[in-house]
Amino acid sequence: MKPDDIAEAGERIAGVVRPVTVARVAPSGVRASLALEFLQFTGSFKARGAANFVLAHAADGTLPPGGVAIASGGNAGLAYAWAAGLVGAKANVFVPVGTPAVKLERLSGLGAVVHRVGTEYGDAAQACREFALKRDVLLGHAYDNRLMAAGAGTLVADIRAQLPGLATLVVAVGGGGLFSGVATAAAAHGIRTVGVEPAGSRALHAGVAAGRPVDVEVDSIAADSLGARRASELAVRTALSFDTRCVLVDDPLIAAARELLWDDLRILVEHGTATALAALLGERPAYAPEPGESVCVVLCGANTARS
Repeated sequence: MKPDDIAEAGERIAGVVRPVTVARVAPSGVRASLALEFLQFTGSFKARGAANFVLAHAADGTLPPGGVAIASGGNAGLAYAWAAGLVGAKANVFVPVGTPAVKLERLSGLGAVVHRVGTEYGDAAQACREFALKRDVLLGHAYDNRLMAAGAGTLVADIRAQLPGLATLVVAVGGGGLFSGVATAAAAHGIRTVGVEPAGSRALHAGVAAGRPVDVEVDSIAADSLGARRASELAVRTALSFDTRCVLVDDPLIAAARELLWDDLRILVEHGTATALAALLGERPAYAPEPGESVCVVLCGANTARS
């Protein structure tokens, strides 16, 4: 993927998605701005990539009558269902049986046909692939797709317009779609990207160490959105090519970051989203900015309940 892919995505989805709001405030003790991407349509950054994917295929005539099929922990499914609705298409969404009720309710509200399969994202993904082989549908992917990653990368232009001196972007990582797009766009402007994963769901971390995508075990409170067993090849290649850092945070710190956002700012996000902020917390932060370093944490999704 190249910066030109992200520029094309930006033109394609302009006026379709919401420009991100950047808040120059953060919870107590955190020296960073916050990109409030959870205010995006469908409650997460996935709307950017899904809109780019669906609109690109609709424009070139490769969106079949059966619409799209996608496996998801919830957020990508919501985004694809919404994006399919933009062009009057149907969306079949495959999710693990443990997908939070708030996401299932929103999927139904968007008109998606929901299939609950297996206990992990990988189970849902396999069922989705088998479904797509037998029907006239376009198989999408929650993160391992250039159109999805390029759409996610459009976030950077929005943030730079509000933070012209930005040095570092901090993002949560599951399969690596957001990371790939953001890091590619950021690198073109000399901005570092820090990818943050739960210690119990470290697909990108493991892939970077191995030099290629590898499977990992998944056991984290953030697994419903960051539970990919394997990072995309694009994410691993991006991490190895640009000025990036891949760091890990433990579940208790993720929970603390989520509570801190609520207690200090009344911002309610998913555990996966709070993972990004967790990198800046604790006595020995996973990522410690230098004095004067302009840092922005992307709060990428809020399809969650308070409990």
